[in-house]
Amino acid sequence: MVQKMNVESFNLDHTKVKAPYVRLAGVIHGQNGDVIHKYDIRLKQPNKEHMEMPALHSLEHLLAENVRNHLDHVVDLSPMGCQTGFYLAVLNHDDYDGILDALEKTLNDVLEAKEVPACNEIQCGWAASHSLEGAQELARELLAKKDEWKEIFAD
Repeated sequence: MVQKMNVESFNLDHTKVKAPYVRLAGVIHGQNGDVIHKYDIRLKQPNKEHMEMPALHSLEHLLAENVRNHLDHVVDLSPMGCQTGFYLAVLNHDDYDGILDALEKTLNDVLEAKEVPACNEIQCGWAASHSLEGAQELARELLAKKDEWKEIFAD
């Protein structure tokens, strides 16, 4: 039996999910009434494939910068250490379909990008590790399977 962990994703059976998907991973209620919704945006099948770091890094920059053009109250967008997806945290926004719509618009922004934002030594901690082309390929792959985003678990 697997021990229950403090981290929500450590309690997720990664052998049962089917990437790509967008999953509500948690809801945190603040003491003043604010609510944070955390979404698991999974691009790659856990333990079977992963994103290469330069492409992941560039996609992170592009998503983090552009998602805020389509979605209010973004708290954070950050990559998973396993290199299979991203977490998106939003404040006081519980519209799952709205999240999917914002993600689609943001991925289309990635496809139209001519450069990676903040891809320099002043604004980035590892500016040499980027790939716009890689990020755009990841965005194309995710958009191509948009009709599967709500299907989290394999049959």
